[in-house]
Amino acid sequence: MNAPWLRALRERLPLPRRALEPETACHALARWLARAQDAGGGGASAWYDARQRRWAAAYPEVSGYIIPTLFDYARDFHAPKFHKRALRMADWACAVQLPDGGVRAGLMDAPQVVPTVFNTGQSLFGWARALEETGESRYRESLRRAADWLLRAQDEDGVWRRFGSPFSAPPPNAYNTRTAYGLARAAEALGEPRYLAAARRNVDWALGQARANGWLPHNDLEDAARPLTHTIAYALRGILEVAARDGGAGLETVATAARVLARAQRLDGALPGRMDADWQAAARWSCLTGNAQLALVWLRLAEVGGEAGWMTSATRALDFNLRCLRVAGADGIVGGVPGSHPFDGPYMRFRYPSWAAKFMLDALLLRRRMS
Repeated sequence: MNAPWLRALRERLPLPRRALEPETACHALARWLARAQDAGGGGASAWYDARQRRWAAAYPEVSGYIIPTLFDYARDFHAPKFHKRALRMADWACAVQLPDGGVRAGLMDAPQVVPTVFNTGQSLFGWARALEETGESRYRESLRRAADWLLRAQDEDGVWRRFGSPFSAPPPNAYNTRTAYGLARAAEALGEPRYLAAARRNVDWALGQARANGWLPHNDLEDAARPLTHTIAYALRGILEVAARDGGAGLETVATAARVLARAQRLDGALPGRMDADWQAAARWSCLTGNAQLALVWLRLAEVGGEAGWMTSATRALDFNLRCLRVAGADGIVGGVPGSHPFDGPYMRFRYPSWAAKFMLDALLLRRRMS
């Protein structure tokens, strides 16, 4: 039996009680992201496929939001090589930006080259941070062009109904509040209030769709009745961050959903990979990306609202993920975060997605700074 299937079978047994030490994990995750960048030729490879034993092509969307993670790791651990890596990735993102200011859908080897809203929004994070770190005009120009493209694509009610990705569910998409968050970062870096106003319009639309229990429709890549914790966390984090910046509505909706999600955690700290409209488990497997992202939501709620109780849920989710990390094996495996637990779960089956490592490292770094 090959190694991916063997891992999947082993993961049907209880995980080891001892988790990888957080600082050790930070270094392993950062090194994995460095290997992903090298495999992607400057941008980050989308994933490592354990069955095919190869890296995927570079992914502009994810490269955009990995850039701040590399800067944070470089700062927190005094690792200047990662600062250089972040700048190299930001330069790569500038080079692959489309002429109209948008960022292409999918991977660099995708059969269609078309701009899409979500990927453009995620690229804002990298250019905003690179601009703040360096003041360089090329990052300012790419950031402004992308943000202006998003404003042209946005409808008056704040929704992005055009330029959806051809590789996922058609618009409207509630998880585009994560794009709104990117516009809020552009507003900060460029000193442009109109970008924050556009972000607020999108968040207000999403809040208008929310149910009383905090659940959002139109919030999955393929199955909106049972969204992934990955896209749930995208939407909640976007609402939270825009509200934290402009003082508008949204924090209570995020807190309502976060409380229910905390109650949905299993005894081992993981969450089911999909949740239905009543916040009931709609999957037996766990999405490790979603676990890390929801830990970030809980941590940010603790920061913004001063409620230390959120730390417990965040720590439990992170400890589960830490027990899933490997420090031995092939380059694409060591320090990588699997898509699903067990490994043969349907989300990114037998793959180590670069966004999972990014959000896991983000969460560990934020918890470290808060401690």
